[in-house]
Amino acid sequence: MSQRTKVYIIGVGMTKFEKPGKRTDFDYPVMVKEAVTKALEDAKVSYDNVKAACVGYVYGDSACGQRALYQMGFTGCPIYNVNNNCATGSTALMMAKQFIESGSSDCVLALGFEKMETGSVMPKYMDRTNPLDKHVELMVHIAGINESPVTAQLFGNAGLEHMRKYGTKVEHFAKIACKNHLHSTNNPYSQFQERYTLDEVMKSPKVFGPLTKLQCCPTSDGAAAVVLANEDFVRKRRLESQAVEIVAMEMVSDLASTFTERSSIKLVGYDMTKRAAEKVFTQSSYKPSDVDVIELHDCFSTNELITYEALGLCPPGDGGKLVDTGDNTYRGKYVINPSGGLISKGHPLGATGLAQCAELCWQLRGEAGKRQVPNAKLALQHNIGLGGVVVVALYRMGFNQPDITKSNLSASDSDQFKASALFKLLDIAMQEDEENLVEKVRGVFGFKVINGPGGAEGFWVVDSKVGKGKVEYNGKTKPDVIITISDMDIVDFISGKLNPQKAFFQGKIKIQGNMGMAMKLIELQKRAGKKIELLRSKL
Repeated sequence: MSQRTKVYIIGVGMTKFEKPGKRTDFDYPVMVKEAVTKALEDAKVSYDNVKAACVGYVYGDSACGQRALYQMGFTGCPIYNVNNNCATGSTALMMAKQFIESGSSDCVLALGFEKMETGSVMPKYMDRTNPLDKHVELMVHIAGINESPVTAQLFGNAGLEHMRKYGTKVEHFAKIACKNHLHSTNNPYSQFQERYTLDEVMKSPKVFGPLTKLQCCPTSDGAAAVVLANEDFVRKRRLESQAVEIVAMEMVSDLASTFTERSSIKLVGYDMTKRAAEKVFTQSSYKPSDVDVIELHDCFSTNELITYEALGLCPPGDGGKLVDTGDNTYRGKYVINPSGGLISKGHPLGATGLAQCAELCWQLRGEAGKRQVPNAKLALQHNIGLGGVVVVALYRMGFNQPDITKSNLSASDSDQFKASALFKLLDIAMQEDEENLVEKVRGVFGFKVINGPGGAEGFWVVDSKVGKGKVEYNGKTKPDVIITISDMDIVDFISGKLNPQKAFFQGKIKIQGNMGMAMKLIELQKRAGKKIELLRSKL
């Protein structure tokens, strides 16, 4: 397998986000010129160095990307226009990354902008199928519908479901809005820069369910830009000291569970986010608890809390606890939305994902001013668009990178994993192996189980080289092959319910080492039918 091409962010820039119509001199070509000029100056390159541009916007006529970038010159650079609802900016970023990974370009520009109208976002075309028709239809069946803005109803209903299911209080959502408004007071790019008390947030005009006006993101005008490059480009221009590496980035669209499980939480993208986050952490050596700073899609305060759980920052149902302990702000476990988030910084749809990226780059480079997260080394981004799509990305400084991985759970904590009971049963099954199946799969298998409680990581060694074999937590025997898998998927994987080949291609498992040994394990699953059924019945 060829080595992965590393992609680096070498420059970022953005405009201040503004209330639509506040500035009469702020048409999209003007805002784009400001954001791109800042990003190019930050990268210490000229527009002539850009080999391709991916431009995201939601509201506008065709080819706005070309018109916007013609402010920078006429170089013949290929320009690709992107629209993926509220995840448009991060989609443009992911496309730019893929251009570099393909080898077709060494320097690519990702750009996002939006010039919006005042008031709630409304459908533009009434003579064709609305892309959210399935989402709204299911919402009506689950919770009904009223005259409130539809997006507020979708995310408000998700908050109400969380309250019923886990005992979350309206104060938890309001505290998130307080936090984000407070964070924004240190961000000169933020649309709002006012601090509000919990009482002021809760007593602001009611929108829907637990949501009040100060818990909802505004519409905004603004632009953001990011310059990406490959390693050769970075080294030739001696940009190592500012280059931020994209460690992993994944995009996921709606799963069947969005519509089949009749859940308001899943309807707004919980499973998309969970799947994308699992794929990102499986690709890397990190786990959620290693992250220092996070920019996530808080279009509504309810979505921020739900996303804590989907990203693996805390167990399902514990979002309220994370809020109460202050582990979502400075001096806590994570600093979430130091920019002020969408709620306070603003939400120009096409620019949001790239503004999130810019903030995280400033944080990692130690350039975030008064809102700087101390010693920030690992950053996580989450950008979602109903319809639906989610992009999750992990960033770190690209060169001379210190160790980021934080201490894992000790051996005494193994019982906190779902996998623990499974491996105990597996050990028993090996000792009772009447069909001599162990003989057919001699070898040492390592199982790296990620996304455990609180993002913890565990490691089991299944040693079947001699006799009946044994299973050890944090075993010291060197494995022939290491299988990385989420704690949520390990039971189905070992029991045979999760098809190994399908799981591999879906990114649910990662295999390092002797692929032949991994294939032996797959063959054992096929031949151990009765024993697998016995295991299933005990899980």
